[in-house]
Formats: sequence, C-alpha cells, structure tokens
Amino acid sequence: MKIAVASGKGGTGKTLISTNIFDTLIKNGTRAVLVDCDAEAPNSIAFFDAKLVSTSEVYHNVPVIDTSKCTYCGKCHEYCNYNAIFILPPVKIIQVIEDLCHGCGACTVACEFDAITEKQVSLGQVKTYALNGNPSLIEARMNIGVMSPVSIIKAAIKRVDAQAEVVILDSPPGTSCPFVQTVASADYVIFVTEPTPFGLSDLRQSVETLKGMNKPCGVIINRAGLGNNQVQQYLMDEGIPLLTEIPFDKKIAEYYSKGEIVCTKMPKIAEQLLEVVNQIIEKHGNSSN
Repeated sequence: MKIAVASGKGGTGKTLISTNIFDTLIKNGTRAVLVDCDAEAPNSIAFFDAKLVSTSEVYHNVPVIDTSKCTYCGKCHEYCNYNAIFILPPVKIIQVIEDLCHGCGACTVACEFDAITEKQVSLGQVKTYALNGNPSLIEARMNIGVMSPVSIIKAAIKRVDAQAEVVILDSPPGTSCPFVQTVASADYVIFVTEPTPFGLSDLRQSVETLKGMNKPCGVIINRAGLGNNQVQQYLMDEGIPLLTEIPFDKKIAEYYSKGEIVCTKMPKIAEQLLEVVNQIIEKHGNSSN
C-alpha cells in the first residue's frame, strides 16, 4: 500500500511525519520503503544511517535543430507549449532553450523536413539506500536548473521493490505538478498541516486539488496547541478525518533539527503514528493497487 504524506505549504512537518512513520514501521517488522519525492530539496536520508546502494541517472530528450535543413517555417515553435524554441525567421535564427524544454517530442512531430533530432540530457538522479541491509530508502534528486522534477519522481516511485508492504511517499510541498505526480500513485494521502491561518489556507487548496483525483485522505495536525481551532472546524465541515495531533513541543523541534528520529525519543508519538497507519491499512488497504 502506498501512503503519500503531503502538505499545501513547506515547513508544516511533512518530512517529520514521513520519516517517523517509516522508522516506526521498520522497527515493528513491516517491510516498509520510504521514497523522498521532494526532488528539489530531498533530506529524508539525513535522519538515517543508511548505505548508498545504487545511483541511476534520469534523462529526457532535448531537440537538436540542423539549421542546414531547417526552413524556419516556425511549426516547431508553434507546437511547443513551453516556449522552449526561440525563432526569428526573417534573420534565420532558431535556438532551443534547453532549460525550458520538457522533452515532450512535439517539435519533432511538427517538423516536416527532418531538421530535428534529439539528444539525452540528465534531469537528475534516483538513489537507493539500504537500511539494516535492506534497500528501503529511495531518493529523487533533480539537477540544478531543471524546470520540473516530475520525471525524476516517476522514476523514483518505479524503483520501489514489489515485496514492500507499505510505501511512504514524502511528497513535495504545494499543489502543482510534482505534488500531483506523487499522490497519483498513492492509495491514501495524509495531509500534514498546522493550526494557523496559513496552514488552513494551504490545506484547503490541497484538499480541493485532491478531490479531482478521487483519493481518500486524512489530516495530521502538527504543532497542536499553537494558533486556533479553525482547522478542526474545517475538517468537521468537510467530513475529513483528523488522524492525530502532534503537540507543539520544543523538544520535537530540537530532535528534528539534529537529524534525530523523534519517535525514538518520544515513544508516545510512535504509538500515535503506528495507530494511524494501522487504521488506514485496515480501512483502505483492500483497495490498494
């Protein structure tokens, strides 16, 4: 079963929940895998003493234009939805802006004069780490300057061992394409939020995005006791389950800032998170892919 841990905004505690759920499952004998899908800033590995097992590059194809064959008709420019082809027909200038290219291949289809070929460009890497001898931590990491991490996220999720019982997907923050790509393969989504106006605003956006994907979800409130009760009221109004609350505690912040697993220091939180996962599996596990 794949469980995505997501948030509408950064800094709510999404990686805190992801890493601690994963660690708790591992220590309870579950064959769990953690996939860090936050390819722009992956940091899950910082919390574990894991050994790098393998690294694979993720590529996409970028067009190369042969100006000796190009008629400067502009069709490749018209077909490109990402404005990655710059053209000035009167002075016969055409250039591919590689940083904007998404490797969709539309320009190659558009060209009727065989003036476009393709070359491979690296987008980033997928790294697999072994924890206690088992390859159970996968990291998606995009290269600097790459416009979209979607292809890297897809490649990372595909690397999950089929023998895994529970897969935790540490989703990128926000509600854009990286978030959608991550939760698209999930059977259940845990939103992590905080009881503040910003937390509620971004939670609303995330929930609305998820409604169109027909994915079940629940919410963990982190830093409970800080702010107000508007998040709880929103969940009641929307019929969204409140899975658990993590208290606003300075010790949690201290452990996290040192790269330590909070559940090893505070067993009560481990019990809370384990109960959350067990309830999710019990209710939604039969519908997993």
